[in-house]
Amino acid sequence: MHQVTLGMIGGGTVGGGVYKALHTGGVSLLASRAGVRVRLKRIAVKAFDEPRKVEIPEKLLTTSWREVVEDPEVQIVVELAGGTTVAREMALAALRLGKPVVTANKALLSAHGEELFAAAREHGANLYYEASVAGGIPIIKALREGFIGNRIESIYGIVNGTCNYILSRMEAEGADFEEVLAEAQRLGYAEADPTLDVDGWDSQHKIGILASLAHGFWVRPEHIHVEGIRGIAQQDIRFARQLGYSIKLLGVVKRLRPKRRPDGSPAGTIQVAVYPALVPRQHVLASVSDSFNAVFVRGNVVGETLFYGRGAGQDPTASAVLADIADAALDLKHGVPDRVPAFRPHEQNGSVRPLGECVSRYYVRLTVTDRPGVLARVAAILGEARIGISSVMQPEGHEGRTVPLILMIHDAPNSAMQEALDRIRKLKVVHGPAVMYRVEDFEGGKD
Repeated sequence: MHQVTLGMIGGGTVGGGVYKALHTGGVSLLASRAGVRVRLKRIAVKAFDEPRKVEIPEKLLTTSWREVVEDPEVQIVVELAGGTTVAREMALAALRLGKPVVTANKALLSAHGEELFAAAREHGANLYYEASVAGGIPIIKALREGFIGNRIESIYGIVNGTCNYILSRMEAEGADFEEVLAEAQRLGYAEADPTLDVDGWDSQHKIGILASLAHGFWVRPEHIHVEGIRGIAQQDIRFARQLGYSIKLLGVVKRLRPKRRPDGSPAGTIQVAVYPALVPRQHVLASVSDSFNAVFVRGNVVGETLFYGRGAGQDPTASAVLADIADAALDLKHGVPDRVPAFRPHEQNGSVRPLGECVSRYYVRLTVTDRPGVLARVAAILGEARIGISSVMQPEGHEGRTVPLILMIHDAPNSAMQEALDRIRKLKVVHGPAVMYRVEDFEGGKD
């Protein structure tokens, strides 16, 4: 049987999970199913005595990642160290030696993906990264292989388990954001510093990778509009529910119709963004709860598909790493290291359209003085911007006091909506900031 030797960098949560999986049946499963016997030779770690959830024999450990990468016996390098600086150096060093790299590092790919993919092409190696997005859900393989004959019309992803856990608890229990976040931190669902998750940056890394794969050009992080969930109030979750919606943090990719700006320049071909959105409660994504992830994909041939499962954690992520190890080992066995390229640029004119030029429906909550004529003044400003109101909801109040005014808004460009809200906020009868969330109908891009 063909044998392939692995070297791994990182023995923490995911690295420990991969070691455990290999040594509790994974090696024999890969051998029986793929016809390749995998041998793990060396694991680079920060220190021999650092605490680990999975005990790894010290004879396998080294504190030098170069000892792993440069070992002539090591044929596949598994990078599970995290970060974007040393991890980049590790991955590039392996690729330049012609060694395939398996990684779960979405931040690394988001920041340096183009460079890494170019290095893989130049040196006849490959990069495997199924575990970088949505844990054990095989969404990378689906986009690269399963949907290779499809034009991807839209992707909607719940790709951060921490945010989904928080929003699910807020909806189910009527609790406030800070209360649920503290509980999530206590249970280990959220980090002590939750910024990467709750402010949307983790989702940005992941949805950028999916957008790039789906549309054939590299989507840079700075071109992705990002909003998090930190400001979501319990009353908005309540009002959304009364209107038939749940609020979810979505990573959104939509193909847009070709369009030119007034000056004749071409507008971007896709929308890519991360933001909280109102999802119809009858849609399958509204039922994704707790820390689960889901990715909803529409292709022009396949139609609508859903990928659902655990999006993080030791075992789901290790499962995806094992799948990539099997692919890399088979490619080496058959001498075709670039059978499925890590990323093949094929869209020369692709670009991301600024969110201000994209069209959405909206939920808006204003705090207004309860008196006659207020709605008419708000509607007049929206009307001047050619923005229509589809429905209005206002709880019963007492004249002269402040009450919430909920507006559901027809399709309008984001920039026009923001400008209208800026004018509405200046009305004397409007108190405090306006709250605005987009409403998704899952019909794809609009213009």
